[in-house]
Amino acid sequence: MKSINTEKLILASKSPRRKELLEQIGIEIEISPSSIDEESVQIKTPEKYVQELSFLKAKDAVRLYPESWILGADTIVVVKGQILGKPQSKTDAIIMLNKLNNCEHLVYTAFCVMNQKKNSMVVKSIRTKVYFKNLTDQEIAWYVGTGEPFDKAGAYGIQGIGAFLVKQISGSYSNVVGLPVCEVVEILRSLNIIQFKD
Repeated sequence: MKSINTEKLILASKSPRRKELLEQIGIEIEISPSSIDEESVQIKTPEKYVQELSFLKAKDAVRLYPESWILGADTIVVVKGQILGKPQSKTDAIIMLNKLNNCEHLVYTAFCVMNQKKNSMVVKSIRTKVYFKNLTDQEIAWYVGTGEPFDKAGAYGIQGIGAFLVKQISGSYSNVVGLPVCEVVEILRSLNIIQFKD
């Protein structure tokens, strides 16, 4: 596919899902994973928390590439006011999935587009409602046994095996995968980082 970039774009994330979402519409990216300590962010409000993480990731990468456009992003799952990150163990994953079982939760993804040389920055977050089906203990145990939950916020991936967990969503699907493509493209176009041409 022909690139739609007009300028270089660096993704401050090692997420293969974000990379794939961007590349599937023709956006060329370079990868520069962030090394920030996510545990150091003490903000409790979910939207502000995820926005701060996306900003810190972009800021971390911009030190190495001050003349380039940087895209930082972060995704969190929130259920009954509690932020769920990535599970650290099988037990942790089972606990998270039980919290999400048969109820509604929110997925927030924030992204930050930054260019130090041009003194430009945009931070935005998108929220999607996700509804899980009523899962049995056996279904949860089987899913955790696949290994899929361990690098994903909330211990599931809607784009993978975890699709069977989700009964309904309200809002952006790609936001749940890890990047709200529609909104990201709008910002990249407004900053002339990408253009659609015949």
